[in-house]
Amino acid sequence: MAKVLIVDDAKFMRVTLANILSKENHEIVGEAENGQQAVELYKDTKPDLVTMDITMPIMNGIDAIKEIVTYDRNAQIIVCSAMGQQKIVVNAIEIGAKDFIVKPFDESRVLETVNRILEKNDHINI
Repeated sequence: MAKVLIVDDAKFMRVTLANILSKENHEIVGEAENGQQAVELYKDTKPDLVTMDITMPIMNGIDAIKEIVTYDRNAQIIVCSAMGQQKIVVNAIEIGAKDFIVKPFDESRVLETVNRILEKNDHINI
């Protein structure tokens, strides 16, 4: 299964995502509460997938995505956003995010999105 880095300033959201992903045997290799931590943890843990919140202190998700994609153009990042942030989500995808999931999280939607991104990545690496 995949190594996942979870990025969200809300501990509750990180725990929720970790629980959903752990049920599918994904390994949570790190959690970050802001974009700056996310970039550092990405470099340290080299995850297969990142779930990235947009609105966070210190460094927001958009800037973190830019830095991670500059570091690793093959980074697999899924944006996590609240309803009503469509423009921001489109911007995130334009700069390198692969997909998005909407808060509050729907377990089946989260797993469907994660599995689709991981499967696409598997085909690229073959």
